[in-house]
Amino acid sequence: MTAHDQLTEGKLESLKNQLLEMKQETEKLMKNNQTDSPNDAIQELADYDNHPADMGTEQFEQERDAGLKLVRKDRMQEIENALEKIEHGTYGLSEKSGKPIPVERLEAQPTARNLVEEE
Repeated sequence: MTAHDQLTEGKLESLKNQLLEMKQETEKLMKNNQTDSPNDAIQELADYDNHPADMGTEQFEQERDAGLKLVRKDRMQEIENALEKIEHGTYGLSEKSGKPIPVERLEAQPTARNLVEEE
């Protein structure tokens, strides 16, 4: 059974559109994150007497932003992998077992790579 036997062409097209929307949204978030200069807030704080708690807060925010950037980068990679699988006709098949991933799982998580029990 191939992924296309399990997924109708209409459902596959719908999932592809959902992935493309996710990609566009993630790209927008990544672009917005890049336009924010991490030094802006520090410079703003430098104009005033720095309280140690202010600097700790700034460091926390920078670390949080760096973490979010990594999460978005990972999400983008997952989306691109799923779109590539659609192009190659392997979308909807578990990477571990090769078994079809239920359509309901793909609808809930279009970037799913394995069956729930294989996670």
